[in-house]
Amino acid sequence: MKADTDLSGAIPDSRGINLYRADRDAAALFGHYLPRPLFRHLEPMFDRLGGLAGGRLDELAGIADHNPPTLSVRRRTGEDCNVVEKHPAYVEMERLAFSELGLAAMSHRGVLGWNEPMPPAAKYALTYLFVQAEFGLMCPVSMTDSLTRTLRRFGDPNLVGRFLERLTSVDFDELAQGAMFMTEQGAGSDVSATATRAAPQPDGTWKLTGDKWFCSNADADLAMVLARSEDVLGMKGISLFLLPKMKRDGRPNDYRILRLKDKLGTRSMASGEIRLDGAEAYLVGERGRGFNQMADMVNNSRLSNGVRAAGLMRRATTEALFIARHRQAFGKRLVELPLMRRQLAKMLVWAEQARCMMFLTADALDRANHNDATGAKLARIMTPLIKFRACRDARKVTGDAMEVRGGCGYIEEWSDARLVRDAHLGSIWEGTSNIVALDVSRAISRDDALPALKARNEELLRGAALDTETQALFAGALARACAFAADVAARKSDILARQSASALYHITTAIGLAREAAELRAPHRLALARMVLNYRLLPRDPLEAGEDTAALDSVLAA
Repeated sequence: MKADTDLSGAIPDSRGINLYRADRDAAALFGHYLPRPLFRHLEPMFDRLGGLAGGRLDELAGIADHNPPTLSVRRRTGEDCNVVEKHPAYVEMERLAFSELGLAAMSHRGVLGWNEPMPPAAKYALTYLFVQAEFGLMCPVSMTDSLTRTLRRFGDPNLVGRFLERLTSVDFDELAQGAMFMTEQGAGSDVSATATRAAPQPDGTWKLTGDKWFCSNADADLAMVLARSEDVLGMKGISLFLLPKMKRDGRPNDYRILRLKDKLGTRSMASGEIRLDGAEAYLVGERGRGFNQMADMVNNSRLSNGVRAAGLMRRATTEALFIARHRQAFGKRLVELPLMRRQLAKMLVWAEQARCMMFLTADALDRANHNDATGAKLARIMTPLIKFRACRDARKVTGDAMEVRGGCGYIEEWSDARLVRDAHLGSIWEGTSNIVALDVSRAISRDDALPALKARNEELLRGAALDTETQALFAGALARACAFAADVAARKSDILARQSASALYHITTAIGLAREAAELRAPHRLALARMVLNYRLLPRDPLEAGEDTAALDSVLAA
């Protein structure tokens, strides 16, 4: 299927385009960040998924968005039940994500004809394409992957052996999906206020009692749950538990989904409120250190949120560029109009910053997974950075893309409204913007992660092959951003935490974009890097006239 590119049509329609091919830099960047043999192996899948994301998968996402899951609490015979009914469109997407692509399993086993687990960059490249069509399903995919990671890291070997095969299965009828039930009415960001109780049993299991307020993928087969196991207040009394949907005797576990949430976005996926009535569960890791262990799962989910924000921004900019190039007004194509060009360039800057940070963080995580101490520190600080800034930027970019389409962008027949609604999730789940910005400061003050980030940026800058003057501008901005962040963290100046985190994100992505420009011989990515530097980091008079039209031409070239 080809998109309608007839300029005489009132509304250009991109449906049917291949979102991988329509992305100017996708192939080059995927090839740059993935090992060459793996990229060659996966490229046909990238191309196929790009076609699906612009066609069939996008259609399914729209159907599922307008037909959210429902909860059945009784069978027609009068028996109690707790069944989430999913629309067939959502189930078809589940089969693609979990089974055909193996997105939740590929970090743990070979999938897609590859005989070993794939590095994070491969998983995030595929997720980046998938989420351009469907956002909500990527939450269960991420939580399944993250739960498996946390269970393998902290769980008793017998517990791991019991559930690992199903968690990493690509057989749709056999696989077990994961979730995390953490939030309570009185314990959102303040996990220390957790009230759910855990009572030990003679057989080594635990019984959980209490209410969980916001549980996504509510009917998951397995969930990680925080509960208070000790009679002390605060974090020290909280432990981490694995909660199965079914008990060992094959009966449903003792908890109920009270209702499903009617959400602004991610409407395709079931989020609910759960009441634990003495539910059977298993301790994971050290008793009383639940949040420390849950943080591993939360951080993995935070990174996934950043990746999804990057994908949303890419879809939004692809749509906006398509419209601007194929719609006429005032005798010109929209892309020829000066203010439109400036708006499109700003959207591209934010979108490409997020993609650059996605791959840099994936590299750090890969190093951390191989027990590299520096990689662990990089992942520790870069994860909250992308979660904080990219998720906020996605709200703006998707809104701007809606404006480019005009009034039709506000109509549910098009993708814009769904993108805008979904984009707001990233700034809330797994920590609001304030919480995550403060976590950047903690990564500096408690985990000494800033020297690793500064050294990594210096390494990238050396490889960017910049002229002396430009090199000095980037180096100076890096020094100032790091000094500012260090001071904010040392003084525990919470009020400046967001400003500090933004500065680190902007300098890291600016240098990363400059390095990509050199490695890929792509001058337009250096133009993007300069825009980040000029508009986000360097002093600038807001009343000074002037615009770099050459940079706009480079960035917006087809």
